[in-house]
Amino acid sequence: MDLKELRQLTAPELAEKSQQLTQELFNLRFQMGTGRLENPMQLRKTKRSIAQVKTIQRELAQVESTSTTAKGA
Repeated sequence: MDLKELRQLTAPELAEKSQQLTQELFNLRFQMGTGRLENPMQLRKTKRSIAQVKTIQRELAQVESTSTTAKGA
């Protein structure tokens, strides 16, 4: 998924995507440990995807925090 597609997801969908990517990273690391990993670049791509999802989650949290603070003032 690219960044544009990730930004269109809702918070629960992002959480689910993060969980899926974390599970995929676990599996890739296991494959690497057993010597069965065919494409080592996949590890890097998965880590990057996790970071992108977490960044978008953080941005959404900051926007929600800012909007509730502005309403309360």
